[in-house]
Amino acid sequence: MNMQNRREFIGQAGVLSLGALLSTGMMSWTKKSRPTILLVSGWQDVNIGDIAHTPGLLHVLETFVPEADIILWKKSKGQGNAVKELLERNFPKVRIVYGDAKPADGQIEKDIATAFEKADIMLHGSGPSLVGAENLNLWLKNTEKPFGVFGTTLQNPSAFHVGILKKASFIYTRETLSIDHLKEVGISGDHVRFAPDATFFMNIRDESKAVAFLEANQLEERKFICAIPRLRYTPYHQIRKVNWTAEKIKNVEETNLKHKEEDHAKMREAMIAWVRETGNKVLVCPEMTYEVDIMDELLIDPLPDDVKPHVLKRGYWMPDEAASVYAKAHTVLSFECHSPIIAAAVGTPFFYLRQPEDTIKGQMYYDLNFNDWVFEIEQTQGKQVADTLRKVWSDYPKARKLVSQNMKTVDQIYKDCCKAVKRLV
Repeated sequence: MNMQNRREFIGQAGVLSLGALLSTGMMSWTKKSRPTILLVSGWQDVNIGDIAHTPGLLHVLETFVPEADIILWKKSKGQGNAVKELLERNFPKVRIVYGDAKPADGQIEKDIATAFEKADIMLHGSGPSLVGAENLNLWLKNTEKPFGVFGTTLQNPSAFHVGILKKASFIYTRETLSIDHLKEVGISGDHVRFAPDATFFMNIRDESKAVAFLEANQLEERKFICAIPRLRYTPYHQIRKVNWTAEKIKNVEETNLKHKEEDHAKMREAMIAWVRETGNKVLVCPEMTYEVDIMDELLIDPLPDDVKPHVLKRGYWMPDEAASVYAKAHTVLSFECHSPIIAAAVGTPFFYLRQPEDTIKGQMYYDLNFNDWVFEIEQTQGKQVADTLRKVWSDYPKARKLVSQNMKTVDQIYKDCCKAVKRLV
């Protein structure tokens, strides 16, 4: 390749750093008819938001890089086969592999070694941090092929994470605040940009399960709202084995106890207004497994007697059923970050009641112009939530139009970001 053609290609690459291109040995120059992408994702299965990252990004890739085969390196095996079956059912062409990124004997497991040999690029999926750092590190140690990060919060990255991120061909942060955090550790450039959480592109549904549940509970389309609770800190010490100190557990429990009633009273005010003024119902549902146990205490038992008969609840579910239910809901009110995203993906208005302990990821809602539907809980009164809900039900077409317009922006961002992936495979 002569120098003029080389300069033209680098100019066209746009979001790719020259250093990243050189470090791959110009591997992207040889185009395959069916290139392969290795995606590391699937951090945990106790949260429909964490589950939803993966099908969301798989749909992004199948839509905007349709020529590629995909191998999913799923980090969590979970507590059963439900998530694996969900992915296999909806993405039958995707090969799913499991394997330790830091094997005790130092030997790469066979499935991972085969995936490394076949893949042309590795992607790190959406998440709360560089959760798959060890996976990327193993890739860097054993290949000279490129990798990128897609829709991830990178708040105060550790030195280990910074070392990996400096070698990335592109870094897409799921909110703009992470870009500032990266600048503080010396990472900046055209290859760093905003791309929201891939859950915004999740398209999987379970219509039969959703319809059966709605019919059994006499929930009519657009005549019920959903309400999702959340404690300030997720009590992981009650869910799985964690390496938390007694001091940390004490802080988590005391913080949750201090704020749980004052937070949820604000959501209840909107629920009460909805029931009394529209005569319609409320479905209280979980995003995380532990929330099934706090629904009654925080959102149902304290309600007035005339409101309680209009309120139902749902146990833990998979994101495909949740999406199908949210698609038929009027509005989704959530302390959790990802149920509003799933709602937006199906065209349903939502409110995100944001707690300050829930990291910087909530900035993505401001980045996407959903400002009026984000409530910083410590600066919010219940009346504000109720009044905004009244505005939504008073001009529902306007609210749905806002969702549609902003989702078009999301689609375009994903399309643009996938150009870098396409150039490297």
